[in-house]
Amino acid sequence: MTRRTEKATELQKRAIARMRPRAAAKAWEGVLQLLYPLRCPACDGIVTPAGEKICLECLGRLRLLTPPWCMKCGKKLAEEGEFCADCRRKSHVFDRGRALYSYESAAASVYRFKYGGRREYSDFYGEQLTEYLGDFIRSVRPDALIPIPLHRKRMAARGYNQAQLLAEAVEKRMGIPVYRDFLLRVKNTAPLKYENPKERQNNLKRAFNIARNDVKLKRVVVVDDIYTTGSTMDEAAGVLKASGVEVVCFIALASGAGI
Repeated sequence: MTRRTEKATELQKRAIARMRPRAAAKAWEGVLQLLYPLRCPACDGIVTPAGEKICLECLGRLRLLTPPWCMKCGKKLAEEGEFCADCRRKSHVFDRGRALYSYESAAASVYRFKYGGRREYSDFYGEQLTEYLGDFIRSVRPDALIPIPLHRKRMAARGYNQAQLLAEAVEKRMGIPVYRDFLLRVKNTAPLKYENPKERQNNLKRAFNIARNDVKLKRVVVVDDIYTTGSTMDEAAGVLKASGVEVVCFIALASGAGI
């Protein structure tokens, strides 16, 4: 065997060695898909065809928020102007924000993701957030993504933080680091869904704290599942800005005028 042949054989062996882990990983993904088939984030049925992240017939059921948007919070504008009715009435602490879906179209999906254990939705959501809100995120030039934290009691009961899953899915695609332990929820707030804006604001007072004073961030994007009145974002932004963060923007899965 000539030296050239020996070298070629060695290169082939290395190529095969590199391929084996990928092939094994692909095979394992196939096994997992059979044992634990992915659920469609729109209909919650088993995704068809296999290998997709959403059923092809469900494309479009989760309606993207299209322009015109509120220049402050990103809600769909119901009338002419730069700001929605909420942002005209209230001065927010956060700088800007955008949401991906209309709440009306995504409410059931977000509920399953948040309370029904459908963690696998996060991969599809992250893909969509990156595709449709990626330019907005890049325009902020963030040092980090900050997920809205859960209180430790709620985290123990639920087993995961849906905002952190979203942030990690965006991190995977955009390379922006997620600071999981930077913002801490120190108050186990009551559910906000049935409270009016004033009650939400009072409920969230002193709900957050900074867990890491050794890290200095200047520009961040806060990540959450739903944007409603902005009370959660304002409280988080106030704590972040008090710690030295100069620009606090946010992204959310869904927002709408009726929530």
